[in-house]
Amino acid sequence: MRAPWYHSKKTPKPQPQRVKYRRPRRGSGVFPWSFTLKSFSKVVAAAVCGLVLAGCTGTPMKTQQYDSNQYTVVGHSEASATGLMLFGLIPIRQNDRFVRAQNSAIQAKGGDALINTQVQEKWFWAWVLNGYTTTVSGDVIKLKTAK
Repeated sequence: MRAPWYHSKKTPKPQPQRVKYRRPRRGSGVFPWSFTLKSFSKVVAAAVCGLVLAGCTGTPMKTQQYDSNQYTVVGHSEASATGLMLFGLIPIRQNDRFVRAQNSAIQAKGGDALINTQVQEKWFWAWVLNGYTTTVSGDVIKLKTAK
């Protein structure tokens, strides 16, 4: 029998070493995919926000006051323009429809401006879009040139 203080010592198995990941410096030219994907996601999110905000702007409708000695009335005119909202979020020819209708009414009579303006709006709905038709009517005038 062996003495109690004598034990056979087993050598432990070598454990595989963990490889530590060190993020490369910016100047090295090598970036991990996760970093590139995160950066790309931020750029796409910023672009989408910018496009959404840009879609919320419109063109102002120009109106002016004229004295009756500054113009001659050409005649009464009326024109319409339609804009759509796809999925309730994406404007298609929506924001400038007032200006398009006004310009069409003026061009129909060959004038320079529109006075006594009236604006009417009609709406229609479909499964994936909403439509808005604006009708502008008024008296088309031709401005007198200063002599």
